[in-house]
Order: sequence, then C-alpha cells, then structure tokens
Amino acid sequence: MTSQYSPKLPRSCDILVFGGTGDLALHKLLPALYHLHREERLPADTRIFALARRDLENGAFLALAERHCRAQVARSDFSTESWRSFAARLTYFAMDASQSADFGRLRRALKSSEGRVLVHYLATAPALFAPIAQNLSIAGLAGPETRIVLEKPLGHSLDSARAINQAIGQVFDESRVFRIDHYLGKETVQNLMALRFANALFEPLWRAGHIEHVQISVNETLGVENRGAYYDQAGAMRDMVQNHLLQLLCLVAMEPPVHYDAEAVRNEKLKVLQALRPIAGQDVQDKTVRGQYAAGRIGGQEVPAYWFEKHVDNDSDTETFVAVQVHIDNWRWAGVPFYLRTGKRMAKKCSEIVIQFKPVPHPLIDGSGGPANRLWIRLQPEEGISLQLMAKTPGKGMLLEPVELDLNLAQAFSGHKRRWDAYERLLLDVIEGDSTLFMRRDEVEAAWRWVDPILAGWREHYQSPRPYAAGSNGPEQAQMLLERQGRKWME
Repeated sequence: MTSQYSPKLPRSCDILVFGGTGDLALHKLLPALYHLHREERLPADTRIFALARRDLENGAFLALAERHCRAQVARSDFSTESWRSFAARLTYFAMDASQSADFGRLRRALKSSEGRVLVHYLATAPALFAPIAQNLSIAGLAGPETRIVLEKPLGHSLDSARAINQAIGQVFDESRVFRIDHYLGKETVQNLMALRFANALFEPLWRAGHIEHVQISVNETLGVENRGAYYDQAGAMRDMVQNHLLQLLCLVAMEPPVHYDAEAVRNEKLKVLQALRPIAGQDVQDKTVRGQYAAGRIGGQEVPAYWFEKHVDNDSDTETFVAVQVHIDNWRWAGVPFYLRTGKRMAKKCSEIVIQFKPVPHPLIDGSGGPANRLWIRLQPEEGISLQLMAKTPGKGMLLEPVELDLNLAQAFSGHKRRWDAYERLLLDVIEGDSTLFMRRDEVEAAWRWVDPILAGWREHYQSPRPYAAGSNGPEQAQMLLERQGRKWME
C-alpha cells in the first residue's frame, strides 16, 4: 500500500491512544484512523496502540474495535480486506496511566521509536493529563519528535487550566501541544475563512456598519446519554460555550491574518477573546440565561427530565442550556451584539451561524423595508451556506419577498469521493505537525478568563437554571433576551 504523502507527512509514526476503550476512541478516533488508512493517507509505517486499564487480549480488543468501526463507517467504505490491513497496525496494551512503572513496560513494548513521530492522544479525563505527561517524560517517551493531543475540556476554571498547561509545558514545548476542538475540523467551519477572506463580496460588509447582529447556535436533541457523571460536574457553559461556541465566535469575528499559518491565525483569534466585554455582577443576570431540560417529547418519544438521567443528582442545578449576549469591544464590531446559544434536548439538532445584515437605509420600493439580508451558515446536520435576498414576485407590480441563494456543500462537491470527518483532518494535522486548527495555550486561558466571572455570578446570585420542556426551543427567558431588543432566534 503506497501512502499519499504531503510534504510534511513523516515516513513512520506511532499513535498512542490513551483511553483506548472509551467512547471517543471507539466511536471517533479509530473510525477516523481507519478511513485515513483505507485512503492511504497515513505514513506507510504507522503503528496504532490503544491503551487502557481493561484486561483484554489483543484479539478481544480487535473484535471490539471492528464492531464499533462497522457501526460508525458507511457500509460502502468498509471492507474485510481493508479492515484486516488496518488491524495489522493496531495493538492493545493494558496499562494504568497513573502508574509510572507501566510506562516503562510501554516503552519496551514500543521497542525502538528512534526517528519515528510519536503521537500521544489523551482521550482521558483532564485529571490524568499532567500525570501522563510527567510519566511519558520519565519513560523517555517525550522526545523532540513527539506530539501530545489534549481533549477538551481543559480544566474547569482558569486556575485549573493554567495548572494543566503549566504541567504539560514542563514536558512539551508549545509547538508540540495540540489542544483539540473537533468543531475546528468541520468543513463548513473552515469555509468561514474562505467565505470571508476569499470573496470580495463579503469582506467590505463584515463589520458594524453593515451587520445588525450575529447568532451562533449549537443545539442537540440528545440528552446527556452516558455522560451524566461528567456532565453534572461540567454543565453547558464549560462543556460547550468555553470551547466550541467561543471558537466559532473567533472565526466569525477575527481580523484577516497576515498569513494562513498557525501563529498568524491564532494571534487573531486571541485578539477577539481579549476584546470580549466582561460579563460580571448584574450583567450576569441581564445578559445570560441558564436552563435545564424537563420531561418532554423528542421525535414522538417521551424522554425524562435531566435529573432522572443516569449518574445525575436528583437535585442537580447543572445547566443543560445557555444563552449569552456578547459584545466585542473593538473597531470592527463596536455595538454589534453576538448571541450564543447551546442546549440539549432541543426541538432540532443544528449548528449554525446567522449573520443578520442591517436593512436598507431607505425603503425605496414597498416591501424593501421588510426582512433584511441574512447569511445563514449551517454546520450540521447538513453543511451549507444560504444568502437571503429580496426579490420581486412574478406578476404585475413591485411586490417583494425574501428568496434564498442556497449552496449545499455536499451537492456542490459531489464529485469528491467522500467528505472527511473532522477527526480525520485533525489527526492528519497532528501527524504533520500543523497546529493551525488547534487552540494555543493563551487562547484557552483567555476563554476561561471570560467564562469564570459568569460562573461566579451564577453562584453568587443563586441563579438556578430555568426549566424548559424537552423538545422545545429552550426556556422562554432565552427568547426574551432577544425580544426586548426587537429580535428573535432564527429557528
């Protein structure tokens, strides 16, 4: 099998997945690696090690991995032949990531790794990040050709994030640390850059003079599923807003980078985070809404309230919904509100960005003072971009109504064999050492610096989550957040 090399792709690589029997590894990482293997995009000499505490024989793990990959990979993309060649790369290694002696065994199992790129993917709880990094160093598995990948959430506050970053930084320099947010690997998210900076139509309008407000929504119909123990300690603010939504905000609001490279892009994202107007004190009550789903119906099925979910406290006040009104205090965005919203058990699954342009200054034609132009960027479930324009209806007279110019990315690029999953792209970036789509240390800490006062305000003002029925669009207070300014959420 001949690999399709990019100039940065090494000839040999070892990928170590800590937490190798967890949901992330089985549902996302291994299927992504399988796709990269099947399409001959991995380095020719790549070995993959799944590391976990479970006492499994290698054959039992391969059977487990195959079962999950078959479930996640389209039937047309899965073949016995390609699986067998992929399984030949895959090895299970039972170990306890908190025990330094096990890292000595791991190094012996790897045999010689000299000259090989070594990727440590930490699909574990954040509490294990620092111990794993220290043990890798002690075992001699943190050399100059080593990268470490950290899954979110990176801590639960600014102080905890700093502690993790400091511990990781003592072992790995910043260029070898990859803090992953899979949203940044989505095709449409990256298309934000192309849309803004490669089209003369939009860049002159992408500012306060022409944009009335921006909405960013990431909504799910699912509940907490099997993540109750984690989610009840995190909540929607830590789980979604601090990372996914703020990263989307950065891509929408950032200035054009000098070059399209890791440092230039991340420098501009950092400036957005530093320009966020703080929300503290009374503003926490006026500009944020917490919610928690109650019982309701999703897809015609009755679903329980959050506090009845597995591993969730019966009297939990953890938020499953957050809406926030955000302002960016810089020249481009002065006076333009950004509305962020995320929730579980919502009416529909969607991740989308809505750019609401200002209306024409003078309604020359009857009806032209109606709905203003709107750019709708859909990230999921279907990726696409729509631009709402005003057009004349057929017939006599000048009657106007909004119409959409619609770009369905799946149809537009139907000639391409298959759309990549976000993890495929990001894993390949790690192997190549390209950190453009990953968060830098100062980005993560700047996001926590803005989020912490909101969390503190909720505690200090005893702001309990507002209930909303599962299958609805969230608590009515979230609607009021916009309605009192004459706006509404785009559903």
